[in-house]
Amino acid sequence: MVLTSWGFRRKTRRKLSKGMREKFKPETFLKEFKAGDKVVIRQDAISQKGMPYPRYLGKAGTVTGMRGKSYVIDVRTGSNVNELQVRPEHLRKM
Repeated sequence: MVLTSWGFRRKTRRKLSKGMREKFKPETFLKEFKAGDKVVIRQDAISQKGMPYPRYLGKAGTVTGMRGKSYVIDVRTGSNVNELQVRPEHLRKM
């Protein structure tokens, strides 16, 4: 019997699929955020680099800085504050 894969992108056929009219737009990669901005994490299937773990989909956080081309985001989960590194194409302003 073959074991089921429990990888990072498991069960994402519908979650990460894009519609026919949703094409590549360079503006999504050129977004800029400042420290203190509130953002929502939304995975974009166009780019796999810097994609956050699916647990954080739809979570809100604050930008605290940059590391390379990625932004450092503080996300509160329960009583903990997690620090994520996310590329701009996976972030939306609140």
